[in-house]
Amino acid sequence: MSELFDEVDEEVRREQFKKLWDKYSIYFIALMVLIVAAVGGWRGYQYFEAKKAAEAGAAFEKAVELSEQGKHAEAETAFTDLAAKAPSGYRTLARLRAAAEAASRDPKAAAKLYDDLAADRSVGGEWQDLARIRAAGLLVDSASYADMLQRLEASAAPKSTFRHTARELLALSAWRNNDTTAARKWLDAIAEDGETPPGLRSRAEALAALLPPVAKS
Repeated sequence: MSELFDEVDEEVRREQFKKLWDKYSIYFIALMVLIVAAVGGWRGYQYFEAKKAAEAGAAFEKAVELSEQGKHAEAETAFTDLAAKAPSGYRTLARLRAAAEAASRDPKAAAKLYDDLAADRSVGGEWQDLARIRAAGLLVDSASYADMLQRLEASAAPKSTFRHTARELLALSAWRNNDTTAARKWLDAIAEDGETPPGLRSRAEALAALLPPVAKS
């Protein structure tokens, strides 16, 4: 008797399932199609992104070869073209290299390229900071100390990645502009920072020796 009831229950379940399938099968099939399409689209996206990255890497290497061969104008053109088309990582590197190539023919134009990169928040804080340092390095012989301070004061802060270079550039700019108080301030900051690289510390000590002695009160 129990077997009969089991058969009836099974038949009822099959009938209920059939009704549900007839009612909702189209939605289930549509969902499966969407999942397959989404997975296929994602795989296709990954493939094309990998292809673009590989092409950008090859183009970057060719531009580097041009630079190493002394063909700076051609290298600058190649890096500039890559900066306009490459994925984001290579784009930033290409912009930096294009500016570096431009420095050999026109330091002020190169500084402008670095300034544009420093103002672009999409590249990330450390890349912006590096661009500021590079621009300041090109202008340290000609810019006023006030201009250099505006450019580099934030980069010279205690936790900044490039603080050592920023402080050296500020000290050098102050010295060139006859501001011994400011020069001594940045040289002291270099001396007091336990993480200052040895080479930079030696250069700072040499510059400090050129400053007039502090007047005794």
